Amino acid sequence: MNTAAPVTVLALIEQMAARLEAAGLTFSDGFGQGTANAFDEAAWLVLWKLGLPIHDLDSVENQPVAPADQAQVAMFLEARIKTRKPAAYLTNEAWLMGVPFYVDERVIIPRSFIAELLDDASIDPWLTEKTRRVLDLCTGNGSLAVLAALTYPEVTVDAADISPDALAVARINVDRHQLADRITLIESDGLAACRGGYDLILCNPPYVNAASMAALPAEFRAEPNLALAGGADGMDFVRDLFRTAAAQMNENAVLVLEIGHERANFERAFPHLEPLWFDTSAGSDQVMLLTREQLA
Repeated sequence: MNTAAPVTVLALIEQMAARLEAAGLTFSDGFGQGTANAFDEAAWLVLWKLGLPIHDLDSVENQPVAPADQAQVAMFLEARIKTRKPAAYLTNEAWLMGVPFYVDERVIIPRSFIAELLDDASIDPWLTEKTRRVLDLCTGNGSLAVLAALTYPEVTVDAADISPDALAVARINVDRHQLADRITLIESDGLAACRGGYDLILCNPPYVNAASMAALPAEFRAEPNLALAGGADGMDFVRDLFRTAAAQMNENAVLVLEIGHERANFERAFPHLEPLWFDTSAGSDQVMLLTREQLA
């Protein structure tokens, strides 16, 4: 008689996390697209595959998992390992500040630290009661545009991207969150087709320098190159942006710009600028604020 204890959800997650680690997946080799370690990645994939609440492991951790479901989970995790496809592309879903978004291979997986600043009101001191028009430049799947619209119910948002494919995904998310009346999608190479008159510009552009691009793990190479590569020093898009941004901004407008780990390259490229650097969960050198006056 088989008296083995049933495998629980938590035990299955621990097994799958060990499998991810044994396969050589580490943070630098592919996590960082929604999770920070093997356990979190395994939890996300196991809970999703079992149809359980993604953000409430505590409520289901002791629930037994049938052998057939265990086998399905194992096959799913094996696909993650063999293909090195990011987890969000396997589930077609990513979460940012607790808000779900549709994603697929047409867009970068949303992970901007600007979302934190919207959530914790860090940007608010630079806004006024006259703040009405927001631009999310390089919108990708539209996540920052959606979060801005949810954060500031009184504003309208233009969400611009050079990629028609990305804008098709953004449309899914704008409609999913019922914000089509407040978010306008614009196909634009940088600011070229944008309408101007903005009080706040949010921008998470392609900023990865060429050397870093060459060293990216497979998971990140699965994302659109257009959304990542920023030229030799990562600042190509930013240079173009700074040449034209002031003309698109109202008098007291501000630009919130994310540049990842490229602060040294930024400071070499723009030694005359003294931005305000925000504190984020990744440190105080990822996201900056510049005023229209500085850019002009």
